[in-house]
Amino acid sequence: MLKKALSTVAVAAMTMSAGIAMAAEKWDMATPYPDATFHTQNIIEFAKDVKEATGGELEITVHSGGSLFKHADIKRSVQRGLVPAGETLISLLANEDPVYGVDAIPFLATSYDEAKKLWAASRSAVEEKLAGDGLKVLYAVAWPAQGLYTAKPVNSVEDLNGLSFRAYNAATSKLADLTGMVATQVEVPEIPTAFATGIVEAMMTSSSTGANSKAWDFVQNFYDVQAWLPKNMVIVNAKAFDSLSPDVQKAVMDAAAKAETRGWDMSMAETDAKKKILVDNGMNVAAPSAELKSGLAKVGEQMVADWLSEAGDEGQAIIDAFKK
Repeated sequence: MLKKALSTVAVAAMTMSAGIAMAAEKWDMATPYPDATFHTQNIIEFAKDVKEATGGELEITVHSGGSLFKHADIKRSVQRGLVPAGETLISLLANEDPVYGVDAIPFLATSYDEAKKLWAASRSAVEEKLAGDGLKVLYAVAWPAQGLYTAKPVNSVEDLNGLSFRAYNAATSKLADLTGMVATQVEVPEIPTAFATGIVEAMMTSSSTGANSKAWDFVQNFYDVQAWLPKNMVIVNAKAFDSLSPDVQKAVMDAAAKAETRGWDMSMAETDAKKKILVDNGMNVAAPSAELKSGLAKVGEQMVADWLSEAGDEGQAIIDAFKK
């Protein structure tokens, strides 16, 4: 009887062990930015938090720098289940639905507080759009405010006319059109080569991306126009998420909430630090002239109006909630 009882216990233990092994999941996560980027560093911490919280039941391997999929393909790849999770710039999806474009309207939200308020106002609409594609939002984190990088000095919007401009979404392409620049799609890893070969002569991006790309090697000027604070979001395939146990799902969402808070703190800490790096490497870091600031503000007003004409009542509801 004793042997039989021990045998039964042993079988039960083996069955339990096998069940745990079967429950363990390994996810790949596609990200578009290099390891040095704070967004990527935050995601790596998120993956560590998930592994620790789940006791290794879910392990996430981060593939940075567009090594798994190019930025433009990440959302679609997660949607198709080619990879369970990924990171993408929200406004990169504006061609799919105008709701995503609110994140990159120049001079709508120009501070961290305003950017958080805009995310709160637009998050439910963004989540609804993604849910229709079988995707779930884990969290979103803002970049430092966008500034203007140019090879030559710029004192007015007219000075931008004819410049080749690095675009990375619909909003930046439209900004180029409204200022007389020529838009060219260039992803972050390709920025140095694009400038070195003359493909682009100007770009609007954060001090973070500028410092990480060693912008001083190819441009001389950074104008701190604080145009907008675009956000990256981390998304997951809804079926992959739903296949997790309730405990693991909760651990993922808890880690996501932690990553969102940590990521915004990292972004704020990075702003001044990265500007200092630009200065230390010989770049001219300056506030925009009154004429340039005024001209860009007018462009921003036009872009808000144009966006509302596309987004309709849904867009107006977001703007109304943001302005409350």
